[in-house]
Amino acid sequence: MKEHRMAAQGAIFLCAVLWSTSGLFIKLVDWHPMAIAGGRSALAAAFLLAVRFFAGRTKRRNNAKMTPKDFLVLSACGLCYAATMILFVIANKLTASANAILLQYTAPVWAALLGWFFLRERPRWEHWCALALVSLGMLLVFSSGLAAGSMLGDVVALLSGLTFAANSVAMRARKDSNPADIFIFSHLECALFSIPFFFLHPPSMTANNVLSIVFMGIIQIGMASALFAYGIKRVSAIQAMLIATIEPVLNPVWVLLVVGEKPSVSVLAGGCLIVGAVLFTSMLSTLRRRN
Repeated sequence: MKEHRMAAQGAIFLCAVLWSTSGLFIKLVDWHPMAIAGGRSALAAAFLLAVRFFAGRTKRRNNAKMTPKDFLVLSACGLCYAATMILFVIANKLTASANAILLQYTAPVWAALLGWFFLRERPRWEHWCALALVSLGMLLVFSSGLAAGSMLGDVVALLSGLTFAANSVAMRARKDSNPADIFIFSHLECALFSIPFFFLHPPSMTANNVLSIVFMGIIQIGMASALFAYGIKRVSAIQAMLIATIEPVLNPVWVLLVVGEKPSVSVLAGGCLIVGAVLFTSMLSTLRRRN
């Protein structure tokens, strides 16, 4: 049991590291944002379907067939996550990678509020404290975007956090849903939505663009999704969230080292408030459950 838990923690950690490279590779590809999102999702969907096939996990639990309700739930969750991926790619093209990932990382706080509204899960006092800190952090990040003329990108990044939160609430509403199924649905939907943009904005098939898309699709998104689906079944959601905090920390680091994009002081300060608020609520929830 302990070995399985350690393996799951390692899977979530590696998943977060892979996710953290998204900002860098999105910057390196000079395609239309929808083409980037769709291209990598098409490869990710193919990879995840292959993993399920070769792993012998194509049968549902208890050999039950997918009901229309199951299909609707998977489609709804898939749409939320597909929107998250599309919005995040667009945000990375319009604003700094640090702004994009930090504003998306407000998702846990929005999830608490959406859970209150839709699932009647009343937020605790720490959630309200976190919301106040996150609001202050967002003001600092937005001030940087306003000064740099990238306010639209910051707004899009914030919307990606809201759709990510909506996805987590929908998944919590149906706890028996398989995360791998949701990821597959979301990538297929994202790929379908992007098809017109390949004709409206034909992508340049240079080696750099193609290799970056292949890496994002198979490794950064596909393999990361498989690792997350494995880990989330064996560790608590709170523990997974704590481990995943490495993503918003590493994301701007990769971009800084390769592209030279430096986050402003206000973004760094706002990011510390946002990540700190998420860590605070997660750790407090963990302590409460243990007691």
